[in-house]
Amino acid sequence: MSSTLLEQTRSSHEEVERLERLVVQDLQTEPPSSKDRLVQGHRVRHMIESIMLTTNKLVETYEDKDGAREDEIAALGGGQAAFSAFYDRLKEIREYHKRHLSGRLVDANEDYEALLKEEPVIAFSGEEGVGRYLDLHDMYNQYINSKFGERVEYSAYLDVFSKPEKIPHKLKLSRQYRKYMEALLEYLVDFFQRTEPLQDLDRILSRVETDFEEQYSNGKVEGWENHSQENELMPSQHTVIDLDYYTTVEELVDVGPEKLKEALGALGLKVGGTPQQRAERLFLTKHTPLEKLDKKHFAKSLHNGKQNGDVKSTQQSENAKKIALTEVKVKKLCQLLDETIERTKQNIVKKQSLTYEEMEGEREGEEANAESESDDEDGDIYNPLKLPMGWDGKPIPYWLYKLHGLGQEFKCDICGDYSYWGRRAFERHFKEWRHQHGMRCLGIPNTKNFNEITSIEEAKELWKRIQERQGVNKWRPELEEEYEDREGNIYNKKTYSDLQRQGLI
Repeated sequence: MSSTLLEQTRSSHEEVERLERLVVQDLQTEPPSSKDRLVQGHRVRHMIESIMLTTNKLVETYEDKDGAREDEIAALGGGQAAFSAFYDRLKEIREYHKRHLSGRLVDANEDYEALLKEEPVIAFSGEEGVGRYLDLHDMYNQYINSKFGERVEYSAYLDVFSKPEKIPHKLKLSRQYRKYMEALLEYLVDFFQRTEPLQDLDRILSRVETDFEEQYSNGKVEGWENHSQENELMPSQHTVIDLDYYTTVEELVDVGPEKLKEALGALGLKVGGTPQQRAERLFLTKHTPLEKLDKKHFAKSLHNGKQNGDVKSTQQSENAKKIALTEVKVKKLCQLLDETIERTKQNIVKKQSLTYEEMEGEREGEEANAESESDDEDGDIYNPLKLPMGWDGKPIPYWLYKLHGLGQEFKCDICGDYSYWGRRAFERHFKEWRHQHGMRCLGIPNTKNFNEITSIEEAKELWKRIQERQGVNKWRPELEEEYEDREGNIYNKKTYSDLQRQGLI
């Protein structure tokens, strides 16, 4: 019934006051457990967000950009217009109650009191418990399978993931490292918001960014002290194609002429020639620094080359700054979650110790059975559940077996009908050498389009459809083969031939 603007304003003020009283009342109650404390925090945050939303609406009302509030106040100023407005409003109220004769009287206090009994749904994984532990297994897998990481145990990773300054600077500018840090930051932000709902994380990170700008410009960010000099001296090796994944020129040819051209242009090299020639030219940079390459491989237009180099250097500097900022944010969140990280380490050590005790008990039982049945000291390990063997040659604990779903078998036809146990191992194998080799044998690039494809026939059919859609079924030399004139201008074969016939080249 609050159809007038002034009545809506009064109702909004009342709603804000009620919510503020409820927040105070809720916070005066001491939760009996950590789970109840977490639920209380999310409940209070929800009420605070409602207060902020209502307050923003009130600010818009008082700004009165459309003049509706001023007109409504003017109508209450007196005179004949005041009486007509009053009787119009009275008529509207009577008509409303005629239409809603059986309307129920609503007590607003009941709705607001129900907010104190609300239990927000907070999603946590099994490894996280109720926000007590971190679950960094996905980031851990990225770390140990990367060029910048090391093959360490998960417990050891919990000691190093919060110290990115220990990673060599030359390995930090790769796309792989940037994605890893972004995924780590995203998880930590999400976890912090779920476990500390009353903390203003936006303000904390905003302050971090402000301090970072000053420290970075002065070269005082840990791990990035000499960022400007290193960016100037660093060779331009990070092209659009990661050459570490290719062992022969023939593999590079499969990338396609356009990507080869883009990669060569980024390095300031000549971009003309057939795909084979482009691939050979690009493959030279895998083992030979740019400054040691023969000058004949570089584009002749020095001005354009310098300009491209300046643009690329600027882009690298911006990327380095973004990575440095991500590192600083991750370290700040690790400081805020210091107790949780320490608790996670203790939990992992506890699980490992329990696992070893269980294995010791199984070993003692096996020895007792071996002594009773035969005198052979080299009896088989007791493993009735057929669990996979761990790094120490003993069965892994059953909880770990269930956690990773190692009872599920996934077969891949492309990998020679090889079996992968567990969903994680199956998803990871698409980037491993066995699957990449199988795709190479089929003459199909191993891209994201072929994830979850394990059948050879399905892969061939999908590749055929992709080729038809992209129109790259055959090599078109008249359009794709390129020539370079004396001045370094690039033309396709057809245009170059026409200009030669006309004597313009």
